[in-house]
Order: sequence, then structure tokens, then C-alpha cells
Amino acid sequence: MSILDDIVAAKRKRLERGEYGPVAKPAPRGDGASFVASLSEPGVRIVAEIKGRSPSAGEILPGADGRVETMALAYRRGHAAALSVVIEEDFFCGRPDWLPRAKRIAGLPALMKDFIVSERQLDFAVSLGADAVLLIARVLSDEELARLASAARDRSLATVVETHDAEEIRRAAGFRPDVLGVNARDLSTFETSLEALAALGPCLPAGPVHLAESGIRTVADVTRLRQAGFHAFLVGESLLRHEQPEELLRELRS
Repeated sequence: MSILDDIVAAKRKRLERGEYGPVAKPAPRGDGASFVASLSEPGVRIVAEIKGRSPSAGEILPGADGRVETMALAYRRGHAAALSVVIEEDFFCGRPDWLPRAKRIAGLPALMKDFIVSERQLDFAVSLGADAVLLIARVLSDEELARLASAARDRSLATVVETHDAEEIRRAAGFRPDVLGVNARDLSTFETSLEALAALGPCLPAGPVHLAESGIRTVADVTRLRQAGFHAFLVGESLLRHEQPEELLRELRS
């Protein structure tokens, strides 16, 4: 089994235990249209991520639970377009309450980043105040992807359908995502290649926002991917490890 298989298996076990019911005190309801609109504005649009660790990099943000608000404030001051908050517990050490905490401080639309396989998780996202949810093409069959994308729209959640190769891009385009993400990181091996990501530019369909994900560290990376056809850029590890994430955000946006 790949790491991705392990993550999804753990997620299904949590669902079987009855987890991911709507929270007792729901956050203010999100707005998927605001997420898409923010990523569609002119200029370099950065989706700034909060996560504690990853299977490939290990710990990324030491003491993450105590630093959620600090990072959210830095992202607001650095003029990020949106937040991405990784809430997956078992492999990324995330926590669901990070999303409403970060959104309250940043005042930015927020993507709930998790491994979604059930509509129950969409209701959970709504109760957390998420504006958008991540649907990973490699995890879902065509039937599942169609059902979850439709269910997300019914809940006014924007859909970010994540892909990794040309075939997944072709599949995802058929489900009318609001945002089509292409991840430089192969979630089966967790290896990253910006070269492979840029090479997929000609495969990007007209319509959705094109979001480049993972491995973006410098202005040169952003420039190269913009030239390949990407509109927005999800940046996590480089911001989280930086001593002054606000300044790095400003630099990437320049």
C-alpha cells in the first residue's frame, strides 16, 4: 500500500467510528464564491497554508497548535488571497478547530484541506466555516467525484479538484470544478517535481481557476508556473519554515 492508501484507510476508520459530525457551535457559514473570486483577481494569488507536519517532511511547524493565529495574522498582513488549512489528524497532525481560528484572525476565505470520501465531511466543513473543500481525483472514482462535487455545490462550498497528471486533469475537467489544482507532489510517493508540474500547462482546460500546488519556494518558481498557465499558487512549507512569512509572501507576490 502507498502512503495515500494508508491515509485514506485511516480516514475511513474515523468515519466508521462516527467522527466528523457538525460541531456543536458552528462557525459563521462560508461562501464558496468568495474563495473563487479571490483566486481570480489580477496578479499573483497565493493560497497560504497552515499545517503541522507531512509524511515526507516530518514536523514543519513546531508547536503548530499554539501558532495558528500567528501564522494567520502573518498571512493577512502579507496579503494572501486565501488560506489552506490542513485538518487531517493522523498523518499531518492537523486539528479541525484550526480552520475557524485561522479564518477569524486572517479574515480570508479558507480551504478545508482533508481527504474527503464522505458527504458527512462536507457538512463538517460547513460547520467549521470553510469556503472550499479539496477533492482528490486519485482518491475518488468518477461516481464518487461527481457525487461529492455536486453535494459541495449544494452546500455553497467551492470545489478544488486536485490532480497530478494529464489523465487526472482530463477526468477532473469533466466535473466542472471551481478550481482545478495540479499538485507537484505525487501523493502515492510524496516526491515533488516542479518540472513535471510546469509541463502539464498545455493540459489545463479553460474555465476553472488553475492552482499550482506544492514545492513553490521562490519568485522564479511562481514566474515559471504563471508562464505555464497557472493563475494561483498554494504555498505551505516554505512559508511555515520562514522566519518572516509575511515578508516571503510579499516577495512571492512581487
